[in-house]
Amino acid sequence: MLEHITTDDGTIAVDVTGTGPLVVLAHGMGDSRHSYRFVVPQLVAAGYRVANVDIRGCGDSSAAWPSYQRTDIAGDLVAVVRHLGGPAVVVGQSISGGAATIAAATAPDVVVGIVELAPFTRKQGVDLVGLLRNKHHRAGTLQLAKVMTTGSLAGWMAYLDVAVPTKPADWAQERTRIETTLQQPERMAVLRAMTKTSPADAGAHLADVRCPVLVVEGSADPDWADPRAEGLRVIGDLAEGLGELEVIDGAGHYPHTETPDQVVALLLPFLRRTVGAGAADTTGATGPRA
Repeated sequence: MLEHITTDDGTIAVDVTGTGPLVVLAHGMGDSRHSYRFVVPQLVAAGYRVANVDIRGCGDSSAAWPSYQRTDIAGDLVAVVRHLGGPAVVVGQSISGGAATIAAATAPDVVVGIVELAPFTRKQGVDLVGLLRNKHHRAGTLQLAKVMTTGSLAGWMAYLDVAVPTKPADWAQERTRIETTLQQPERMAVLRAMTKTSPADAGAHLADVRCPVLVVEGSADPDWADPRAEGLRVIGDLAEGLGELEVIDGAGHYPHTETPDQVVALLLPFLRRTVGAGAADTTGATGPRA
């Protein structure tokens, strides 16, 4: 069921499916809730109520917003959880990984766990050595720079070709869907604005998070010369014992699209420990931890 949640600055579209403990999914920039198309059915089948969000400016959410910082996206995600009557685990990819961090830090009463997929959660620096040594990192960075500086649609599509090394079976259709959407000037303007945001606001909140955190990286993610090292840095900025890191071999920046079965296999145990066992779970797992 598609709902529209009205905020002071626009409307957020949320597709709610299933029954059971609440899981909120948030995609990355230049994308939509459709990126979780392989994950949602598996979570629903496992007994979870899944709220698949179009983050501000994307998908069926309204297009024009005054700001696209992670702090803003976090506020939208918290509003979704409260509207649906949390508590919830928030799963965020890329820019939304950083937003999930802020949501957890600022709304600990309703966000009981977060999963960050290939997240931009820390202030980034230029890795000159990595750019020289890693051709995929160099190629992805070049194309992102084109999007940031000129709003190049061709640059974004070229970036996706590098960032999705393991192509799903429907990639030709999905690629066309993304390209068609971003041919709308207002949607490309949102993507370009998001590329100019800094994850520093999310990084500043890492030490304030008090719930469990699962970080999932793809070993072939071109956004970093060493994705595992970036994931460890995120974990290292959390309070001791809160974070865990998993790296999916061969996946790029979109593990939930490229390797959905592996992502779900990591999600389900985490969900049982945090928001509770799904309605269809027969393992006898207990509810959320205090």
